[in-house]
Amino acid sequence: MSMTIDPWLREILRCPVGLHELVDATGPDGSPELQCAADCGAPGQRRGYRIDGGVPVLLADESRVFTV
Repeated sequence: MSMTIDPWLREILRCPVGLHELVDATGPDGSPELQCAADCGAPGQRRGYRIDGGVPVLLADESRVFTV
């Protein structure tokens, strides 16, 4: 599945927790998601935000927390 977000929107999207830039990535199930570009919440911890129908779900309570 290919994700397309308009460039103007892509420029302003940020993690709602750490206010970091979000980068395109793939979740554990192979679906596209946006991930924090920097540690978020704790050292080595980042967040992934799913994309539903082309719309990023930027809710902290629904993010996937993972370690790098």
